[in-house]
Amino acid sequence: MPLPLPLPSPRRLLALLLLLLAIAPASAQQPQTPLGPHIPSNLDYVNPLIGTAGWSQTEYGGMIPHPGPPFAMTQFTPMTQEPRISRRAYHHTSPLLHGFLATHQPAIWMGDSGYVSLSPGLGSIKALFEDRGMPFTHEGERARVGEYCVVLDAGGGRTVRARLAARSRTGVMRFNLPWVLVQATRAGVRGHISIHPHSREISGYNPDRQDSHLGPYKATGFKGFFVARFSERFSSWGTAVGGEVHEGRTHHTSEHVSAWVRFGEGVREVQVTLGVSFVSVEQARRNLEEECPDAWGVEALERVVRRTRAEWEEKLGRVNVQGAGREMLEVFYTGMYHALQYPSEMSESGAYYSGFTDSVHRGEAAYTAYSTWDIFRAEWAFLLLFAPERAGGMVRSMLQSYREGGWLPIWMNVVETNIMVGTHADSMIAEAMVKGVGGFDEQLVWEAVWKNAMVPPEKDLNITFYDREPGTPVEARAGLCVTTYYKKNGWVAADRTAEAGSRTLDYAYDDYAASVVAELTGHAEDAAHLRERSKNYRHVFRDATGFMNARNLDGSWAADWAGWTEGDKWKYTFGVMHDIPGLIELMGRDRFLELLTAYWVGGHNQHDNEPSHHVPYLYAYLGGNMTSRTQRLVRQVAREEYAARPDGLSGNEDCGQMSAWYIFSALGFYPVSPASGEYVVGSPFFERVVLRLPGPRAGEEGDRERELIISAPGASWKPYVRELYIDGRRVDRPFVKHSELWSARVVRFEMSEVPVAWG
Repeated sequence: MPLPLPLPSPRRLLALLLLLLAIAPASAQQPQTPLGPHIPSNLDYVNPLIGTAGWSQTEYGGMIPHPGPPFAMTQFTPMTQEPRISRRAYHHTSPLLHGFLATHQPAIWMGDSGYVSLSPGLGSIKALFEDRGMPFTHEGERARVGEYCVVLDAGGGRTVRARLAARSRTGVMRFNLPWVLVQATRAGVRGHISIHPHSREISGYNPDRQDSHLGPYKATGFKGFFVARFSERFSSWGTAVGGEVHEGRTHHTSEHVSAWVRFGEGVREVQVTLGVSFVSVEQARRNLEEECPDAWGVEALERVVRRTRAEWEEKLGRVNVQGAGREMLEVFYTGMYHALQYPSEMSESGAYYSGFTDSVHRGEAAYTAYSTWDIFRAEWAFLLLFAPERAGGMVRSMLQSYREGGWLPIWMNVVETNIMVGTHADSMIAEAMVKGVGGFDEQLVWEAVWKNAMVPPEKDLNITFYDREPGTPVEARAGLCVTTYYKKNGWVAADRTAEAGSRTLDYAYDDYAASVVAELTGHAEDAAHLRERSKNYRHVFRDATGFMNARNLDGSWAADWAGWTEGDKWKYTFGVMHDIPGLIELMGRDRFLELLTAYWVGGHNQHDNEPSHHVPYLYAYLGGNMTSRTQRLVRQVAREEYAARPDGLSGNEDCGQMSAWYIFSALGFYPVSPASGEYVVGSPFFERVVLRLPGPRAGEEGDRERELIISAPGASWKPYVRELYIDGRRVDRPFVKHSELWSARVVRFEMSEVPVAWG
């Protein structure tokens, strides 16, 4: 029997493994992560590739597999294409990967800002994006919480194995390759890049803001700064402008500017740590050192993975589910993973860049990526429930926008972009106050909300504020003008202001939300006035047709197809979220039921966009045997519109709203009228859910977590609610208040296989 050979050292084993990886054919290689004991976790159900593919390049989930923590300032992502408005950096159907991107694009139909890309390569330096793509397969790709790994085919039977991990402002990448190119700007954008061989760094800035044509704030001094730090010494270096390579040059200010570095022949692996900032290169370096202090250590990437996963574990570990199949668990926990990415942080070491003043301010609690038209519906309610420790800071951030720019945010992407309609920050603030969030100046809140409700935007009589109209003042409530429009007539005039039908209905809801703020801040008379004005939806109901219809300035009816925002008369006729009982009274119960049924039978529901999201819950307002229709439809929509696949989101994630709808629906409640603090009861998907919610119950003190159990035996195959109990108290209405859930210990559903007249 031969003597056993001595085992090689761990370092030698690693070197041998890297050598084998470098020469292995692409088809034989799989991405690997360090071995270790695996502890089962809810993170195992997260699939970051859900929402990365769809039937078109724009009409799909619009997500990217970035491995960063919740609310990250920067999303580090593999890059299969250059992002722009209506296109993100990664699409699952793309056959080539061009490197990795530090992106600040919050949603597919928004633009990027201050981005920087990093690409590994073999052979000659490839300065042009289209030349840097390497083939990859999804068999050689792994995306999980905290980490992305991929094997790239470099040609000639050689491969590159890449790993990516991230913190909020820092990404860590590891490659086995001979050179790296850092691209600061694209064609038409003038930026700067510098190479520092002595410190093994590349730094620079990119001033591009792809949404800069929108809104009044041009933020001309905006820059996305970066510092890339390398683990190995440079053997050579240079810059590039477009496809022209300049060897030996250490800095360049130009359009389409890049820098590249090579490493010695003995280097088998390179680690790159990329810090970014909106403040300065020095702050980017500080961010790098704070978030990844041992950037050159071989364990740096693994530590980043562990820290990021721990943050996600703290969030996703707050919900434990029983009685569901693997696919439903993947959709649910990936939904939580998506919904906790927005809004994104802007603060850096006690400072933040304000695009409103085009300067750096001292202070914390700065956030951006507020898509209020989308997220006021359910995403904000989700954050109030699962991240209440952040909510006060997010409201303070809205107030920062008000102080510095004069208005609460509508769609803030560094600055106000004026995209979408309505002032739904009113609703978000009202809901936060109703649900007990504090830590902000309530009188300043009232001042800002009152301004939204009462002050028209500049040039309100002169421009139409059509969708993405460039260079307009802050849109606020366009068409509000006291002399002729909403404040006088009760509707926004379709022949004066774009999207007038949607605006009228949204303003009515926002008036209701503003009235809630007024009540909570001691302005009773204003609250009564706003509550009365919230009935303005009645002015655009056309009794002869039974539908909502935009109106012209003289009171005549506009064409029934005109005046809607991402919807039509079918969706918006039910767009009275704050007063569904009033809408039923206005239409008549029989006609309301007839139209709602025709809505579903006729295929008018469009769950890939937000105006349809609350409509499955409207049967519940009719009570009795009608509540079972809501329960059936909620299950149907969840089944048809969500799946655990790359194309598993039927519409754009829209900063968490698509996923928030699923999460609330799975728990059995949905906030149809968010500012009311009330939920409509639906149909829970799971047999048992244990929620570990932060903060004490009502009447308790301290910061300890509390446990809420949602029990629904048989829910996996019984879709209908027979009875509902909260802490043993029978609930006879299909509505529950947030305060009831917040103080409850056990919510128990009795489920049924067949429809039951309940509520």
